[in-house]
Order: sequence, then structure tokens, then C-alpha cells
Amino acid sequence: MSVVGFDVGNDTLVAAAARQRGIDVLLNAESKRESPAAVAFSHNARLLGVHAAGASSSHAPFSSVKRLLLGAGRPSALLRDLPRLPFPVSTDDGAALVHADHIGRRIALSPTHLLAMLLAYLKQLAEADLDAPVADCVISVPCYFTQAQRRVYLDAAAVAGLRPLRLMHDLAATALGYGLYRSDLGVAGGPSCVAFVDIGHCDTQVAVVAFDASEMKVLSHGFDADLGGRDFDEVLYEHFAEEFRDRYKIDVNGNVKASMRLRAACEKAKKVLSANAEAVVNIECLMEEKDVRGVIRREEFEKLCAGLLERVIEPCKRAVADSGIGLERLHSVELVGSGSRVPAIARVLAGFFRREPSRTLNASECVARGCALQCAMLSPTFRVREYEVQDAIPASIGFYTNEGPVSTLSSDALFRRGQPFPSVKIVTLHKNSSFNLDAWYVDEKELPPGTSAKIGSFQIGPFQAHTENSRVKVKFRLNLHGLISVESAALIDDDQRNANSIDSMEVDSSDDTGDKSRSERSIQQQDLPIAEYIYGAMSKQELLEAHEQEQQLAYQDKLMERTKDRKNALESYVYDTRNKLSERYRSFATDSEREEISVNLQQTEEWLYEEGDDETEAVYSSKLEEIKKLVDPIENRCKDDEVRAQAMKELLKCIVDHRMAAESLSTPERDAVDNECIKAEQWLREGSQLQETLPNNVDPVLWSHEIKKKEEELDMFCRNIVRHKGFPARTDASRA
Repeated sequence: MSVVGFDVGNDTLVAAAARQRGIDVLLNAESKRESPAAVAFSHNARLLGVHAAGASSSHAPFSSVKRLLLGAGRPSALLRDLPRLPFPVSTDDGAALVHADHIGRRIALSPTHLLAMLLAYLKQLAEADLDAPVADCVISVPCYFTQAQRRVYLDAAAVAGLRPLRLMHDLAATALGYGLYRSDLGVAGGPSCVAFVDIGHCDTQVAVVAFDASEMKVLSHGFDADLGGRDFDEVLYEHFAEEFRDRYKIDVNGNVKASMRLRAACEKAKKVLSANAEAVVNIECLMEEKDVRGVIRREEFEKLCAGLLERVIEPCKRAVADSGIGLERLHSVELVGSGSRVPAIARVLAGFFRREPSRTLNASECVARGCALQCAMLSPTFRVREYEVQDAIPASIGFYTNEGPVSTLSSDALFRRGQPFPSVKIVTLHKNSSFNLDAWYVDEKELPPGTSAKIGSFQIGPFQAHTENSRVKVKFRLNLHGLISVESAALIDDDQRNANSIDSMEVDSSDDTGDKSRSERSIQQQDLPIAEYIYGAMSKQELLEAHEQEQQLAYQDKLMERTKDRKNALESYVYDTRNKLSERYRSFATDSEREEISVNLQQTEEWLYEEGDDETEAVYSSKLEEIKKLVDPIENRCKDDEVRAQAMKELLKCIVDHRMAAESLSTPERDAVDNECIKAEQWLREGSQLQETLPNNVDPVLWSHEIKKKEEELDMFCRNIVRHKGFPARTDASRA
């Protein structure tokens, strides 16, 4: 079973796999380590990854799928992103929908389904590279993802045929890949603390992690969900859009194609400014047949980005403050992420952390590598040294009943920010009948701005208690994916207990020992049903429909792939036959045959590049069979001429072998063998003499398969005669 990790970024996809010798980043069909996170549709085909990125402008790829997912519970972020997207997006109850024309019909696709397509692409990429089926995986997610967004990832993985062992925070994965192989962390004076700063394409995440020889522990998270490398691109885009409006009198904001080209040029300019003092934006025929040119210096760019650079520090401040350690206790600062290459970012981080950030990790691959490593640790098929990975809860989660919060002694949050997870809490409530538990994020400041604090609702029951002192013991779980659930609820009748209205208690595991001291009392326990509703999550019916739609699209993909292969086979056969007809097949075809085949090949070639450019698999197969019917007789003559001489040699050797072997037999048996050898020899001589009189361009009178058959008949006849004498059968070696 393969062990893989997937990093689904907003802009790129990376897959990594654990092998016996270590972690490898997997290559796509173009032998590249990163693939575009894009999906596109032509009129009859779905394009994914590298193929989608190269789609024509008439089929603009759907990208920024990760940002579309933020629409679940955060419509303000979606509305802000819409002007940057090169394709139309509609909204339904705050959730995004895109529409595509595919095989003559218009289909609506949710971000969940688009994400499933990207995961399916990574699955296919991994299976092609590893030459093995892939199901178990670990997938990275941002630390700020809500419960609904995490469930979208699990739903999308299920649609793609994957079985995630864990949804792992980006920087937890990065930290694992960093710390597992380091021998200099936590060797003296307690654990070593490292700050990781990830400037991604669309977000910034920070984590402070403590390492020692046998474990890593995430102490805190910080983030800005709306600050990434693309925002620095956007600064350049707005600068040049305004400059071109004034200088060339064109407005790229009103032209989708022009804005896409300018954004791509600005991204390249940003990369140039990372290593040079000046960058040039030069685009031919941007719009209205006008060529444009602009120049920007690094100092000017950094001045335009001053506000963004100030924002980079904010999640760092929060992560350090929540970690409970001072800057002086940091062992180092690691800078990663596709947007981290701007020199000014490293400079402002150095000013805050009072040290230069290190770049010891591969900025684009570290997350996928860490996920693959975690998958190996969770998989029974790999042996990895004992190393505990302890992540921290990024946002506090509480549960509420009609009476108020289900609280612990110190907080209204049942699962508090900064605490390790997975985690289990057991709470005892004084309840006599059915009730609801509503799950909420306790502090909206811990979420990206505009995110709904509502998580979901859990109905416990129906039930009716038999005594006034009845209570319900509820077990809550925050699992490896960072998802909360009400795992179980049990009605307990205990006449001797004088319960308080709410009595809460925490345990470190699911092992419940809280009632053993009352074992002598009369206690009755009844498991209660639990109905779950999570805001923004797909229903079972929606998940089934998405799965069916994905299967239909996948079938169409395979059909189109077979059609493409058949078309390529026809095209290749046309070119190959034309070459052979003038060389290898030349003496084996008559003038009329060559003329007929040449005309057919020319007509087929013209058809392929005109009306036959987009046909079905059956049509291409039919065309190929038509040509083969004309070519096969010539090809058969040629191939038979090449093997006939060898077949004759083998028959003659068979005759000699049996004559020599027959010398030890009795006279009748020897005569029988000799007579049969004479017949075969005469048949071969007459046939070969006649064959020599014929030209190559007519069918042979002596086919190689007939010679082979004659050899087999002679061999069988002779062996039947001598079998009772113990004469050994001829071996393949004796016939060589």
C-alpha cells in the first residue's frame, strides 16, 4: 500500500510519497514537481493540472479553489475575491458555484467537487509515479480552516476515492519534516523552540513549535487568511493598470483576458525584483492592439507594499504571545511558502524576531513532504522511529444548551485554543428529556474576519428519564482532522446522587473511570441516539450526487483518453505506412496496390486535420481497419519473406536430427522414419523451387507457417514411432 501526502495549495499542487529510502516528491506527466491547481473544460473533455493551465482562453481554467472554499461561512471573503477570478462565479446561500459547458450540457460545480477533481488528479499522479494503487493519504489544510471547510476536504477526498488518515495543518507538517531528522534540537536545557512563517499564495500562517528528541509540540498558531504572495502581485497589477490607463488610454480591468495577462506579467516582475533592483513589464498587444511597457524599481515596489509588510508582523506577534515564550527563547525562525521570496518580507521578519530567518527547507515542497511522513507514521505498512506529533487547537470551541454553556472550571470553551488535540472531554449534564447541544466558536477574534461562529447542532434523544436525578453523560471528541463530534451520550439513573445542574469533568482519553467509585449503587445506563447537523457540510444525498457526477466525468475522461489514443494510433499508422511503402514494403506491393494505399493514406491524413479532428473512438477504429485491410496483405508478404529462410533451416535440421536418431532403431522403424523425412524434404524442395520463380509482390506459395506446421507433423510422427523404444523427444535446444 502506498503512503502519500498531498499539499493542495491555492495556486499549486504537490504530492510526496514515503519510500524505504526516504520521502520523494512525485513528478507529474511533464516531469515537474509542482502542478497548477486548476480545472478546465473543453466541449468534450475535462482538463486537470498541467493540461488545465495550458487551456485556451476560451476555456479559462477554474483556479483558486481554496479561496472558493472560504465562501463556506465567510461570504465577505468570497465577494472580495470575485474580481480577481478569470471566470464567473455565482453564489447560493453564500457558497460559490461555477458553471461549465461539457458534452453539450451545462453543469454546476461546487468548490467541493472542484477540490475532489484536484485530489483525484493527485491520486492519479501518485499512482502513475508509484505504479501502485493509492488510497491512504494525509492532506494539508490551513490552521484557520473552520469545521465546515475541514469537512469539505473529507467529502472531496471521499468523492476522489481517497481515505485521509489525517487532515494536517500546513505548519505542523512543515515542522514534522524539519524536526524528525534533526539531532541538534532539545539536546540540552529543555526543548528547542522554532518559529515557522509560511507566506503562501493567498495566506500567511505562523506557528511556534517546541522540539525535543522524541516529540514535537505546536505551542501556538497565528495567521492572516487574506495576506499572501498574490497580494504583492496585486499591488503591481494596480500600479501598472493605472499607469497604462494614463499612458495608453486602456483599462485592463474591463477586459478579462488582458487582466489575466497583466497579472501573469506582474507575478513574473515580482520574482525578478526578488533578485534584481529593477523589473520590466513588457506585453505585446495587451488590448486594443496596443503594446505596453512599464518599469518599476525595487524601492518603489516596497513602498507600494508598505501596508502589506506591516500586516506580515501581526500573525507573528499573536503566535509568539500565545506560545508563552519570549523571542529570546527561539532557537531559529524558518521561512517557507511560495510568497516568501520577497526580500522585504525577510527583512521585516528579521526586525521583529531579532534574527535573520533561515531557509533550510524547500519552500514549495516542505508541506507535502511532512504530510507523507505523517502518513508513514500512521500507516501500519511503514516503520518509523517513535516520534510524537502534537498539534494545537487553533480556535476555542464551546457547546451550549438552553441553560447556557457546557463549561469547564476555567472557561466557557470545552476545547480551548492552544490545547493539544486529538482530545476527548466527558461532561455530565442533569437532563430528564431530549435536548440540543449547539457547537460554536467561542471567540470570533480567533477566526478570519467575517467567519460565522456557528458550527453545528447535536440533538440528544429522544428519551425520557425515569427519575428526577437522572443525568446524561456526553463524550465529546476533537479528532485528528480537527473535527468535533458528540461521540456518545448515555442516560444514567442513580437515585442516590444529588446532581448539580451542570457537572463537567475532563479526562485525557476515552477510558471513562468516573463512576467506578459508585459501583455498589443501583445505576442504570442507556445509550441515547445522536442526530448531527453541521452548518455548511454536505448532506449524504449531496455527497452521493457529487460522487455520481464525478464518476460520470471520470468515465468521460477515460473515454476521451481512449479516443485520443485511437486517433494517435491512426495518425501514427498513416505516417509509418507511408514510409514503409516507399522503403521496406516497396518490392512486396504491386503498382496498383501502392497507388490505392497512397491515395487512401492521403485522404485519411486530410480527413484527420479537417472534419475528422473531433470524432468518436469507433470512427477512428473503423478508419484504421479500412487501411489495414489494404496494407495487411503486403505486410504479410514482407514479414513472411523475412522468416521463411529460418523456417526452412529448422525443418531441414529436424529431418537430419530424426535420421540420425533412427539409426539405432529396427529396420521397419528406421525405414518409416526415413520415408517420412524423404517426403518432407521433397515437399520443401518443390515448394522452395516454385517460390523462387515468383516475384515478391504476389502471395507466397510456400508460407513460413506451413513450413512450421510440416516440421511439427514430422516431429510428432517420428516421436510416436520411437516412443516405445525410449527415444527422447527433441528439445528446443536441439532444434535451435
